Amino acid sequence: MEQKRRVVVTGVGLVSPVGIGTEETWRELLAGRSGIAPIRLFDASSHDCRFAGEVKGFEPEKYIDRKDLKKMGRFIQFALAAAEFAISESGLSISAQNAERIGVYVGSGIGSFEVIEREHSKLLERGPDRVSPFFITAAIANLAAGQISIRYGASGPNMASATACTTGAHSIGEAWHVIRRGDADAMICGGSEAAVTPLSVAGFTAMRALSTRNDSPETASRPWDKNRDGFVVGEGAGVLILEELEHARARGAVILAELVGYAANSDAFHTNAPPEDGRGVRRVMELALQSAGLRPVDIQYLNAHATSTPLGDNAEAQAIVDTFGETETLSVSSTKSMTGHLLGGAGSLEAGITVCALRDQVAPPTTNIDELDERCRVNLIRDRSRAMPMEYAMTNSFGFGGTNASLIFRSW
Repeated sequence: MEQKRRVVVTGVGLVSPVGIGTEETWRELLAGRSGIAPIRLFDASSHDCRFAGEVKGFEPEKYIDRKDLKKMGRFIQFALAAAEFAISESGLSISAQNAERIGVYVGSGIGSFEVIEREHSKLLERGPDRVSPFFITAAIANLAAGQISIRYGASGPNMASATACTTGAHSIGEAWHVIRRGDADAMICGGSEAAVTPLSVAGFTAMRALSTRNDSPETASRPWDKNRDGFVVGEGAGVLILEELEHARARGAVILAELVGYAANSDAFHTNAPPEDGRGVRRVMELALQSAGLRPVDIQYLNAHATSTPLGDNAEAQAIVDTFGETETLSVSSTKSMTGHLLGGAGSLEAGITVCALRDQVAPPTTNIDELDERCRVNLIRDRSRAMPMEYAMTNSFGFGGTNASLIFRSW
């Protein structure tokens, strides 16, 4: 059997509701601070849900020339900022000599809702001649990857996953495959989302998917709490630099972790609800373990998808028990309790968080659990971060349409 190339992480870039930059995001999560607050991006007074996980204080001019901002939706801006953080940390240099061996795989579950809403209003109110010539390229989901590729001259594989809330994890996992099979030596990969808009919030509310805990936004995202009432929309981006091991070593890169396992599958069950037994989730975790050549007992930490929805949290908890058993050796947390749910950016944000956990040997907490749902029988990290030895850590992502992914990282 052909030996696959090993893939390591040399850079992490995070833009999130709790911080701009990886270290600020990580510090706030370890402290258990919430990034969820009343919506400021638009007047939400007529909405049933009036809060979200917005990226606060984001100044796109720090990362993008002012003249180019009108060409980019907010999700593209987040992706470029996250990519800058990740590339800076990795020290990766892209030149004419290596450009074709470096690719980009950065996706978005939706693309730019805010650009679509804005330009549609122009069309209705002022006519078709007033629609921006940059409308399409500012809005479509693959332009985060496209703009990163253009900025850095990365002319290797350029792709964008658009698999709802699994987008970020799929982007990282598929980039892993690209490097393992030899099609690139390094990949800039992840996901980005900016869906705190009137139409998005109204649409998710109409599905009865969002929390309406307007009197206490910072405690509204409460995975596995008995009284949870839905998820909280968040925004931001996560970008990782993946490299083939010897490529990273040859240039003296600081290696943060190794990506050793990945799997993707489908529930094949429902558009927006998992089966109660979580069988698709259980199977994708089993497949990820197989791809890494590991046993369940080898994993010390799991950053769960758990979004704070009644059905989803319990299905994942059941799948974790079915896969790992009711064990104290596996610690589990959901950082969405503090960030909200970044949709297409969630999987890559949480992959970056998982790498930070392995790097520092500290696992972040789940907050806002006042009364634990009795159906959750996993070893949760509650309220405070937990210093603990970790060699392997897993992170899960699941999306509308039943699409699932699991990633496994090893400490370095």
